[in-house]
Formats: sequence, structure tokens, C-alpha cells
Amino acid sequence: MINPQTGLGLQRVGRSTALWLALAAIALLVALLPPLWSGVLLAVLMVLTVVVVRPRWALYLLPFAVPFGSIREVALGPATVGGTEALLGLFLLVWVARGLAFRSLQLRRPPLWGAMLVWLGTMLLSLLAADSLAASLKELIKWIETFLLMAIVAQELDRKGVAILMGSTLLAASVAALEGIYQAIFQVGPAGFLFPLGGRMWLRAYGKFIQPNPFGGYMGVVLPLAYSLVAAGAVQWWRHRSRPWQTPSMPRWVVLVGAALSVVAAAIFLTLSRGAWLGAAAAVVVTAMLFSRRAAIATTVGGTLLLLFLAMGGIAFLPPALAQRLTDFIPYINIFDMNVRGVVVNPTNFAVIERIAHWQAGYAMWADSPWIGQGIGNYGTVYHRFYVRPWTEALGHAHNLILNTLAETGVVGLIGYLLFWGSAFALAARAVRATRGYWRALSIGIVAALVHLHVHNFFDNLYVHGIYLHIALLLGSAAVLSRPAEPFESHPIHES
Repeated sequence: MINPQTGLGLQRVGRSTALWLALAAIALLVALLPPLWSGVLLAVLMVLTVVVVRPRWALYLLPFAVPFGSIREVALGPATVGGTEALLGLFLLVWVARGLAFRSLQLRRPPLWGAMLVWLGTMLLSLLAADSLAASLKELIKWIETFLLMAIVAQELDRKGVAILMGSTLLAASVAALEGIYQAIFQVGPAGFLFPLGGRMWLRAYGKFIQPNPFGGYMGVVLPLAYSLVAAGAVQWWRHRSRPWQTPSMPRWVVLVGAALSVVAAAIFLTLSRGAWLGAAAAVVVTAMLFSRRAAIATTVGGTLLLLFLAMGGIAFLPPALAQRLTDFIPYINIFDMNVRGVVVNPTNFAVIERIAHWQAGYAMWADSPWIGQGIGNYGTVYHRFYVRPWTEALGHAHNLILNTLAETGVVGLIGYLLFWGSAFALAARAVRATRGYWRALSIGIVAALVHLHVHNFFDNLYVHGIYLHIALLLGSAAVLSRPAEPFESHPIHES
């Protein structure tokens, strides 16, 4: 009969031996693999270790997976799995495993659960008309991921965790913005992205997003966070400056956020994305209007004067490339007749006509099935039946989210979609009302980020490249900020 103490000792020896064998195997792999793959292996092991020991850190790493997750992707049927999906899946696996092991697994009622279930229900209803269930499943998984991540952030993080998450978001966006700026300056990318400005050629920034528009959209839903925090810091500094007995100072982290704001704004400009420009402008206006009545009045007056100046010929003072970018679509915009059949296409109007042609196709899809649409995720699948000649290539969506939602899920789906986002704006507004100081500035930034999302989505689809997970992080953070603060949660972003 084996002594219990001896058995326990054997277990410890067994675990120790297994650990050393695993370390030896890893060391052998690192030695045999090429340097690049050795580095990848070590990085993956480090992430695995951190997430297993501290699962919350997966949430802090997730913002880096959004702009860089497409570096390496694996195709699984109709879907692709990249860094964002892998990191989210790892977190969910560890979170569930730890919850079961410690008998602490629980999921409190998540924010927006009612509106999200209605939206998911309308998407499921549209499956009755879907040609491709695989394409629908891909889109459904995307929204389920969004719902789960939003719920987990709301449950697992406190205000300090939200501050770390937003810091991680700004750092990740800054690195991605610097890459985009590098691409623009040194013309690293497709020749079709080149444009003249200031006597030299530049290249439209696109980062790891393949195209400039989604890259500009990602930067656009980060910019309001930085802008709002920097604006709050500037206001605090100005107030202290008016008191002679106090030395004007600004928190060091506000200076760092200001640096992030600068590179993100530069990257948005260098995308030459009209949707990103318009969304950023709308976000800045909303931020100013939410800060104070005085800021709202100043913004309204300033914006009106700027529009009048441009309308009265001021646009002629802009560089030709920018002036053309801001005006080349105007001759083709007619709310009473958006038909582009027969329009002569040239390099100048190509992008505009292509987009309007996809709007027409989306409208035709909705007219064909007005109540439940063609099936969620099926725009590209059925495009061949509704395209406008000669635009035979489906771009995957209608380049207008409202029209795309109508095309894929009909009027019923649009009601569910608007209900969800109306509830999301209400949640963000509650966060603004429930906070003060820099926390309030962060809440305002979240509202403005949602504004950018929907303004830009009028011309594109930003639920791509993991941007939808960034939005889930923002909505989960808004849920945290909408709750009453605990006494210890005044650090690091203090109340004022």
C-alpha cells in the first residue's frame, strides 16, 4: 500500500517532470525553427501564459488585434480566423474554464440584451429568404461575438479596467496610424492609391486593412476618444492657468493622448476617405456640443461660417487634389434619381459611380423582398441578379449600411437594427450623465465614436476587419461608466 505522502510526492515529481519536458520541447522548437517562426512561437506562448494567469489581459490585448489581426489569417469554410477571433476565443475558453474550476461562472444580465435579441431575431427571420446559409452564418457569428464581448467587458471590468482598455486602444491605434503615415510618405502600396499634394506624390494610407476606407473608419472611431480627453485636459489646464497662485500643469497622460490624437488625425487625412473625413467632422462637432453650451454655440457658428466660406468659392483655395476629392461626387448626387445607367465612366468619377451602382443594386434587392430581405450576409451572394451594368463585381455590401440592412433583412430587420443602435446611444448617453471630469470626457468620446460609425456607414460598411469588436469594447465600457463609481475608482482618471 502506497503512503499518502509518498503518493503526493510522486504527483509533484510527475508534474515537475512534465513541466521540464515541455520546456525542453519548446527550447528545441525555438532552436530548430527559423528566427521568424521562433519569435512567433515565443510570442504566442507569452500571450497564452498571460491570458491563463490573468484572463482580463486578453481584453487589454484585443485592441491590438483589431488593426493587426489580419497579418495572419486561416480560412475555415466561409469565414476567416485571425488574431481577433483567436484572442477572443482564447479568452472565452479560459474564462469558462476558470469559472467552472472555481465554481464562479456567472453571466449577469448584459447591457442591451433585449434590443440585441430583437436584432438577432430579425436576422434569423431573414434566413427564410437566404440563398447561402454559410454567408448568413458568417454574419450572425460576427454579431454574436459583438454581443458576447460587450457583455463580458461590462461584467469583468471596473472603471480602472476601462481606463487601461482605452489606453491600450489609443496605443494600438497610434502604432497603426504611424504605419499608415509611413505608407503615405514613402509610397508603400498599390500605385492606384497614389495622389499628388504639395508638389509631390503621396499614397493613401491603408495600414493592414487592405483598403484606405476601412482604415480611415477604424481611425475615425478611435479619434473621438482621444479628442474628448485632450479637450477636457485643455479645459482643466486653462482653468488652472487663470489662478496666479497655481502652476499650470497638465497630466502627463493627457500629453500622451494628445500625441495619439495627432498621429490618428494625420492618418485619417492621409486615407483620403471622404466617409472618414465626414465622420470625423461629425464626431468633433458632437463632442464640442456635449461638452458645454458655450462650446456648442461656438461649434455651430464656426461650422456654419466654414460651410458658407466653402460654398461661396472658398474651396478653390484648397489644393486641387483635396478640392476634387470634396466635390467630384456632387454632379452625380440626385435624391430623386440616383440612376447611373449609361453614365460615361472615367478615372475621375469611377469610385463615385461604382458606389452609386451598388446603392441601386441594394435598392433593387429590397424592392424584390421588402419585408425580410434577401437574407443576412447575402448581398454578395445575390448581387448577380440585381447588378447595374457594367458593375458586375460584387463588393460584398451596398456601401450604405441602412440600404444594406434593408437589402439583406428588409423592413423588419431595419427596425431591429435601429432599435439596437438607438438603445446603444441611450446607454452611452447614460454614461455621460453618470460621470464627471475625465470620465465624462471618455463617455462623450464613446458617444462621438458611435456618431462617426453611423455617419461613415452611410457611405461604407465598418463592420469589417475586427472593427465591430472595437465597437463592442466601447459599448461594454459605456455600460461600466453608466454605473455608479466605487470610491477606489477615481484613479487614474480623476473626478473634477
